[in-house]
Amino acid sequence: MLGLADETVATLVVLSVTVSFPCFLYGAWIVIDNDPVTWSVLVRHLSFVFTGLALTTIPMVVWMLPNLLEQFYGFSVLHAVVGLHAYAFLAFALTGIVRIFRAKWEHDLYHDYDEDLLLSEIGGDRMDHWRSRLRVGVAGYVVLWIVAYLSGLAQYVTKYGFPPF
Repeated sequence: MLGLADETVATLVVLSVTVSFPCFLYGAWIVIDNDPVTWSVLVRHLSFVFTGLALTTIPMVVWMLPNLLEQFYGFSVLHAVVGLHAYAFLAFALTGIVRIFRAKWEHDLYHDYDEDLLLSEIGGDRMDHWRSRLRVGVAGYVVLWIVAYLSGLAQYVTKYGFPPF
């Protein structure tokens, strides 16, 4: 990749993925700390979450996947399988996010918040189901992301030594 040594690229990937976690945490904190979730809060939240996803996904697509088969052993297998499942949980969460977003958008709750209007009232009888999907998906993604990160870090240390920074 760009004529860089494998260890250099691996170190940049470790740094990128490491930096993504605080983005996820701060993005979550923005939503937890703000009630109601207005449009500006949502945009701010998503800017940090998308940054975290980019810092994790771009190295995966550009460097990890193309090199997977040549190093498919030990921690690499665990890292790949758990990472794949983390993205499956993220996709599961997105099925809930889309329905929640659409219901709030249709009732203009991002711009004109109504405290008396409950989210379960506007989304029909399935809104609690979609909210559960969101919670389970996000929790599953975070837990498996941490396991994938630690297994990837273990793979890095096994291959290149410690410390990675």
